[in-house]
Amino acid sequence: MEGLPIYQVVDDLRNALSKNNTVILQAPPGAGKSTVLPLHLLNEPWLDGKKILLLEPRRLAAKAVANRLAEQLGETAGKTVGYRIRFDQKISTETRIEIVTEGILTRMLQRDNSLADYGLVMFDEFHERSLHADLALALCREMQAVLRNEFRLLIMSATLDGKLLQASLNNAPLIISEGRQYPIKYHYRDWDHSISIAQNTCKAVLHALRVEHGDLLVFLPGSGDIHSAKELLEESVVNAIVYTLYGDLPSDEQQRALLPDSSGRRKIVLSTSIAETSLTIQGVRVVIDSGYSRIPSFDPSSGLTRLETVQSSKDTADQRAGRAGRTEPGVCYRLWPESTLHHLNPQRIPEILQADLSPLMLELAG
Repeated sequence: MEGLPIYQVVDDLRNALSKNNTVILQAPPGAGKSTVLPLHLLNEPWLDGKKILLLEPRRLAAKAVANRLAEQLGETAGKTVGYRIRFDQKISTETRIEIVTEGILTRMLQRDNSLADYGLVMFDEFHERSLHADLALALCREMQAVLRNEFRLLIMSATLDGKLLQASLNNAPLIISEGRQYPIKYHYRDWDHSISIAQNTCKAVLHALRVEHGDLLVFLPGSGDIHSAKELLEESVVNAIVYTLYGDLPSDEQQRALLPDSSGRRKIVLSTSIAETSLTIQGVRVVIDSGYSRIPSFDPSSGLTRLETVQSSKDTADQRAGRAGRTEPGVCYRLWPESTLHHLNPQRIPEILQADLSPLMLELAG
């Protein structure tokens, strides 16, 4: 852990947080934002013995980060470091660092709008711009202005537009970690429009299995595509074990996808965007990116929200590719022509611009 890039900016962060109540950190995947910083900020004088909240966008990441932080202290989750997610929590009277998911933080702010027991909220992977994260940031900023000017916020991401965010947050200090990314070799492949997303992706998987070594992480837009791809690969009798990874998967199956195969077999992990951030899947050096994401879209005419499969943004593509270079030099297969790379939207669209805002209004009214 001592070699992680985040150590190069820890002192700068401490200094910035001692003088400012809001700080922005831009650091690439694998720098150690979530797995190092909370422990190094725990005894800062401005924290005055209060707790730290670390906000993670996904339940799997929240549990993984809590367990990793606790492990560094020689503890298990639920002591100094704990977590709260939907239907599960490990918190005790000893807990001083809590990792929570976005909806949990919103409810905490509704119960106690001053967060009296806490001195710092860390927003991890803020570039995802979920409705809950934006709402939580707005409520925390309001709390700073009205109730607790000394309350600290640390906003972190690998691919956010730091300068733009600075301008929106009264020129809050921006700390940049250059990171330590192993080299990634890119291969671009033409898309066959006559076959499905799963079929296109499996063709690339079978090719990579033949010419590359190491485990494969494969990004597909949704669980339906994942199950279709799994069936196709198992019919092809590949010399590897296939795991799936998506939000509704039982927790024990999600954990198995993160760890090396117990029998030492080569592994293919078919995943949604859940694996883009805050997780290191051991053994992966090959990423195959279908180039598609599934996002909720609200239709005002029907009053319904439906999931749409759309082309991924450039920051999403960069996040996915970064998974290949976490532990050694890697390879990324992108299933689109290189010429289209510059036509991708640079950032994903904030959820607030395309979601049904009725739940947000109810949250605010509550």
